[in-house]
Amino acid sequence: MTDPLVLHTYWRSSASWRVRIALSFKGLDWYGVFHHLRKSEQSLPGYLSLNPQGLVPALETSGTVLTQSLAICEYLDEIWPLPPLLPADPLARAHVRAFAQAIACDIHPVQNLRVLRMLRARGLDQAAVDGWAREVIETGLAACARLIENIEGPFCFGHAVTLADLVLVPQMANARRLGARIDFGRLEAIETACMGLPAFNQSAPDRQPDAETGV
Repeated sequence: MTDPLVLHTYWRSSASWRVRIALSFKGLDWYGVFHHLRKSEQSLPGYLSLNPQGLVPALETSGTVLTQSLAICEYLDEIWPLPPLLPADPLARAHVRAFAQAIACDIHPVQNLRVLRMLRARGLDQAAVDGWAREVIETGLAACARLIENIEGPFCFGHAVTLADLVLVPQMANARRLGARIDFGRLEAIETACMGLPAFNQSAPDRQPDAETGV
């Protein structure tokens, strides 16, 4: 019997949502340990002993701890390959990974809660901080839309869900929450198609046990 999958998560974390989608997409059972990011619970010693970066998500599995959402998703895809999150063709896989990394590496990290707090601590007022976040998101999403503008199908890379969709949908929700534009190319249509699937809908932030209202 395999050890249970334990996901360290926060309801509104975009990176955690990616992993929740992957777990649901694969039909895997898991249970969550919740860390309130706005209360800095991810910086408590107990959690730092699991993930020295003090970030969510982290996944406990097979006697070890995995960090970084894309690494976790690819691990899940290798251990439980059906349904796949990456195409079989190496070139197609590279395109999917590039799109996912464009969001996970170039958009999300520089507009997340930790960075916005750092900007405020360095004297930027709230309007300037919000403007920073919107500019990062809008510039990044516009480029992402161009990466897939010639691809047909309801999802980022055609007629099957891939890792790219798992990364895009949480970023679209985050963009909307921060008041950024999202009307770039096919992105809104892809978000709608994805949210019609149980794996995306059931893993959404407002459906999590630790979800809060009015924030």
